[in-house]
This record gives sequence, structure tokens and C-alpha cells, in this order.
Amino acid sequence: MRVGLGGFLVLLFAAFMALGTWQVYRLSWKLDLIARVDARVHAAAVAPPVTATVDDEYRKITATGIFLNDKETAVQAVTERGAGFWVMTPLKTADGRVILINRGFVPGDRRDPSKHAQQVGPVSVTGLLRLTEPKGGFLRSNDPAADRWFSRDVAAIAATRHIGTVAPYFIDADATPNPGGYPIGGLTVIRFPNNHFVYAITWYGLALMTIIGGVILFRKR
Repeated sequence: MRVGLGGFLVLLFAAFMALGTWQVYRLSWKLDLIARVDARVHAAAVAPPVTATVDDEYRKITATGIFLNDKETAVQAVTERGAGFWVMTPLKTADGRVILINRGFVPGDRRDPSKHAQQVGPVSVTGLLRLTEPKGGFLRSNDPAADRWFSRDVAAIAATRHIGTVAPYFIDADATPNPGGYPIGGLTVIRFPNNHFVYAITWYGLALMTIIGGVILFRKR
């Protein structure tokens, strides 16, 4: 009985220690991620890449071309300015590539293209590269047939608007004002929850409590 109980407490202690150590590694990884993203955000803008990976997200990009305003898409959004829509507009560059641009936020009463600025002619847009948002997860499924969009799914928007081949990412435009004040850019939220230190302390604390509990129990026996 005593041997079995002792073995169980040893296994429990080892499990708690392993979980605490795993959280320490996660903390190191998260701090490195935050540092790398911060470096990208504050680096000089670069030309838009052909493709992108997670290592490119939040990189500052400058793209020049002509907006395809007739293929604009409004995607539902909740921001620090309230509920409304992201104005997603394809930008065709001089080399023929098409990149979806999130020009910024508009409230519900300005969703109609006639109620916010549409830029005509060559434009230059600077913003942060964002990876496409496929449907699923916590986001509601898009309904292209009804023109109801809840995620910025680049491929789905391109197919629905008959845009053709587009870059597999979009650009969140910066806070450069648009004529008339709308859309409002620069509302990208960069936030990485980082509770790994607290979790590590919790698991290590449970490991310590296991030792203390075992000592008390065996002394009583």
C-alpha cells in the first residue's frame, strides 16, 4: 500500500514538473515571437512578396498599383471604434499581380461604396502583411451567395469577385487618412496572450504541494 501510494505521488510530482517545464519553454518561445513581430512592425517597409508564411506576418509592406474598386468587399468587423466593416479592395500592381488590401474600417452606415472614399488612379499603400483568414474556428462561416462575410478569406473573396489569382495574404493599411475620413486604417491589433509564467508557477507549485502532502501523509502513517 505504502509503495503504491509512494509511486503514485512520484508520478504525480514528475507530471507537474514536466508541465511546469513545458510552460517555461512556451514562455521562451512566446517572448521570442513577440520580439520578432515587434522587429517586423518597426522595420522599414519592403516590396510585397509573392507568397508568405507565418514568419512574414505583420511585416511592413508598401504596394503600388490601381484599386479595383468595382470588386470591393465588406467584411464584418468589431474594433475599438465599434461594430462595422473592413473595406477589402483588390490592388493590381504594375507587374499584373493582385493583392487584397484592407483599406480600413467603416461603420455600418458607411458600408455602401458611395459613402466612403474610393481612390482612383495609381496609389501607394503601406501596411502590415496579414495571412488569409479561412473560415472556421471562432468565426462564422462566410456566405458568398448572400454577400455576407465574417472572415477575410482571400481565396474565397477572390473567387466570388472573379478576381483571378491573388497573393495568399492581404495588407492591413496603415493610419494614413483617406479623403473624407473613411475608411479608417491603422486599426491592426497585435496582441499575444502570455500567461505561461503564471502557468509554470502553478504547475511547480502543485509539484511542491505533492511533496509536502506526501511527507505529511507518510509521517501520519
